[in-house]
Formats: sequence, C-alpha cells, structure tokens
Amino acid sequence: MDPYRLTPDAVREPPTGFLGALRSVGPGLILAGAIVGSGELIATTVLGAENGYSLLWLILLSCVVKVVVQNQIGRYAIATGETGLEGLNRVPGPRLGASWPVWFWLLMVSAVMFPVGGMLGAVGEVLNGLAPSVSVAAWVWIIDAVTLALLLGGRYAIIEKTSMALVCLFTVVTVGAACLLITDPTYFSWSDILAGLSFQRPDGGLATAAAVFGATGVGAGELIMYPYWCIEKGYARYAGPPDGSPAWIQRVHGWTKIMSLDVAGALVLYTLSTVAFYLLGAGVLSKLGTPPAGANMVAALSKIYTATLGPWSLPLFLAGAVAVFYSSIFSATAAHGRILADFAVVNGWRRRDDYRGRLFLTRAAIVATLLIPTLCFFLINEPVFMVKIGGVAQALMLPVIGFSTIYLDRTRMPRTFRANGWTRLALWICSAVMLVAASYYVIRAVV
Repeated sequence: MDPYRLTPDAVREPPTGFLGALRSVGPGLILAGAIVGSGELIATTVLGAENGYSLLWLILLSCVVKVVVQNQIGRYAIATGETGLEGLNRVPGPRLGASWPVWFWLLMVSAVMFPVGGMLGAVGEVLNGLAPSVSVAAWVWIIDAVTLALLLGGRYAIIEKTSMALVCLFTVVTVGAACLLITDPTYFSWSDILAGLSFQRPDGGLATAAAVFGATGVGAGELIMYPYWCIEKGYARYAGPPDGSPAWIQRVHGWTKIMSLDVAGALVLYTLSTVAFYLLGAGVLSKLGTPPAGANMVAALSKIYTATLGPWSLPLFLAGAVAVFYSSIFSATAAHGRILADFAVVNGWRRRDDYRGRLFLTRAAIVATLLIPTLCFFLINEPVFMVKIGGVAQALMLPVIGFSTIYLDRTRMPRTFRANGWTRLALWICSAVMLVAASYYVIRAVV
C-alpha cells in the first residue's frame, strides 16, 4: 500500500492504552539510529577532548532545543499528509521549480555525504583491526553490499527493527561506561560538571562545536527525515484524508499523541548516549591529551572504554563502534533515498501518486547515496574532518527549518492542530537559538 496516499479504507483508530501506544512507536527509533552515530561517537567526544567539561551546556542545549520543531513537523505530516520537502516547498520566496529551502536542503545533503563516508571508513577501519587480512577498502565495499541488500529488498519494518537493535546495543554499554567514569576521581569531579553547565564560549574547537550543535540531538537532516518515517509508519494514512470531520479530528489527535510519545522516547535515548559520549571524551581523552584524528581515530576513541572498563573492553568497544557507525549509515541511506525521490516529486519530475515510480527512484537514490560517500572517503580519508563538514552544514540549515515550521503552522496547518500559545513561543525561541548558533559560527569563521 502506498503510505503517501490517504484513503478512507486505510483508516485505523489509534490505540488508547499505554502498552498499545508503546507498540505503535517506531519512527523515533530510526531517527535515533541516525543520530547516535558520527555526531555522538566522533564529534561529541572530540569536543570533550578539546574543551573538557566546559561545554556540557552546549550538548544539553543541542539535544533539547530542536525537539519542539521535530514534534511540530511530525504533527504537520499527520494532519496534512505532506512530507518534509513538500512542507518546505510551501515556503514563499525565490523558486527554481522547487522553493529555495528545498534547494538549500539539497546543498546540505550534498555536504552530509562526507560524514556518511567518514563513518563508512571508520567501520572499515574497525573491521580491518578485527580481521587484518581484509583491507579497509575491501571492508567498505562489503559494507556497501550488505547495506544495499538490506535496503533494496526491505520495507519500513526491517529498517525500524535493525535501527533499534544497533542503537540499543551501543547505548547500554556506553552509558554503563559513563556511569563507571563518575566513580573514578582521576577522570571525573562534580565541580567540573557544575562548571560545564555554566555558559562558556568555546575557546578552541569552534568548528567542532558548530558541528556538534548541528549533528547531535536532532540535526537538520533528521528533522526533514522524521515526517517520512511518520508517514511510512502509517500515522497519516491511519488518520485518513483531511476532511475536517469530528472523527478525523479525533483520529489525528490520537495519532499525534502516539507520535509525541515516540519523540519523547527518542529524546531520552539519544540524550543519554550523547551526554555519555561527551563525559567520556571530556573525562578521558581530554586528560590523556589524545583527541581522535586521522589514522589514530579508532585507537583514541577506544580509550573511552579501556580507561574506564579496562583493557578487556577493547573488543566490546570495537563491536559497539561498528554498531553505532553502521546504524547511522543504514538509517541515513534509507532516509536519503526516500527524500531524494520526493525531491523529484516536488520539482514536478514525477507524479505524487506514482508509487511504483517513487520506489524506483528511491532505490536508485539509495545506491547513489551510498556510492558517493564511499568515493568521498577514498578521496579524503579523514573521518573526523568529514564529520565536521556535515555537522556545520546541518547547523546552517537548522534555522531555515525552524522558521519554515513556524510559517507552515500559521498558514498551512489545519486550525484545530495549530500550535497553542506556549508551543508557538517555544518554536520561536528554538528557531532563534538555532539562528544565533548558526550566525555565531559564520561570523567567527569569517572574522
């Protein structure tokens, strides 16, 4: 069934009990799979290694500030049935087929190919350490083949289940390592934590700080991805065509509550993992003076485990690193394929109701968005630098998405589901914070 087509025969009432609601979540797990990856394991630990505990406030801000925008974008998708790019295409301004925010998104996605390539190389490096007889390049091609086999033959369910398994594996172990860190005065003190919660400008590592704000928590890429996963999960299809009837309004309210539970669960999951990664980077790597970079990236990152859990944990770290990097590769490639297919629809190159054509474009885009990052890695072969490029691009895209969401809520959202006073204020505050962060980075980079 075409999940992008709203028909009366697909209508389904939302579950009323908590357990039923819990069984209906899922898009947030895929999103967490994309989030708990390069932004956390590379950029966040690098920020901690460069700045110690002093920028803990930035990590928490990055995780929390974008959730209001994510929730409202999800509500918009359920109430209207429109995708992330279709929403951006409603924003007024210069157009070239599609609106300017859609083309701005395309530029961001082009930059995001670099961190995906960095993660492919990182997984290849880890697997090469476990099986040296197979080169890093050969492992990268093997990873590509496995990913294509899973994504080209699978649907939403396999993406959700695979992402959930990969994310849970590494999150549990990493949070455990951070808890052990707290008990070791060599690497941790509560006074450092209190200092890190006070606002301090980053004296060094500005590009990393901007990358972390863009890539940790819900990044710009994940904000655009989320409506697609909500639609493919069935939330909009179950709510039915927007006919304005009391039954439709009740269904939309019910499914948006399920979606809000999904958002909250993902928030808890990626905030725990992100804070854990930062504490490990600030507590271990900062004091050891070994920031991850170049060929020593995996060896340096492994110390966040071996210094807290002991040398025996190195194989555990390597297995977890493969899981966390691959979860981002898998989730991001799946999402980019869908959104690029929708890009053709938004530009009028394909009809919206041509689901067979959409599937063909999705599969072609999946192949392209896996091969291009692979080539980027072979040309640059610097994972940390590649992750920073994508993070900075996402940081610059965030305010565009924030203010576009405000516009859509005021002009396109059915009146019944528009943001109330407090939510509207939170949307403005979040969008303003994202604008200030992006502007700060641009000004400091230029000056």
